[in-house]
Amino acid sequence: MTSLLDAWFIREILVHEGALVRYLARSWPRRDEIHDLRQETYARVYQSAAKALPQQPKAFLFTTARNLMADHVRRSRVVSIEPMGDFEPLHVLMDELSPERWCDGRQLLLRLADAFDRLPDRCREVFWLRRVEELSQREVAVRLGISEKTVEKHVAKGMRLVAYYFHGNQDEPMDRPQPGAEAGEAHGRQQTD
Repeated sequence: MTSLLDAWFIREILVHEGALVRYLARSWPRRDEIHDLRQETYARVYQSAAKALPQQPKAFLFTTARNLMADHVRRSRVVSIEPMGDFEPLHVLMDELSPERWCDGRQLLLRLADAFDRLPDRCREVFWLRRVEELSQREVAVRLGISEKTVEKHVAKGMRLVAYYFHGNQDEPMDRPQPGAEAGEAHGRQQTD
């Protein structure tokens, strides 16, 4: 059987070597791998033909080459998950979270949520879209039907009020205007909202 398979392979497959090499050269970006791809294509075709001879050998040869290139591309896109070095210096990610650190983080998160909830409605909406959803100033303005300048003012006000709250003024209402800014802010609110 081997001599018959060899004769078939020479007669039906090897006669297309020039066309196969040109096809691989056109399709594959790394020229230094073309001969390896050709040999691997031949090996796959030979193994498959040992089981059953294809009806259209030339088409089978080129389909095998195309599938082989696709396999190589897929394998090259797979990222190895094996560690590339010593993880000991990365104690930050591997440390167990102490109960104190967990509690502190939880308290900070609750304070931030409380500060956020205390913002005036429109300011909170703009601040959320801009800082949490990370929309651009223009996207926020379009979504809410306000000017970009108004978006900028609401974000600045939100940051100021959250900082004010975080620096110990937790009992005072957050939408209280800053001293000296009452008239200008009220005037700006009427024009921009």
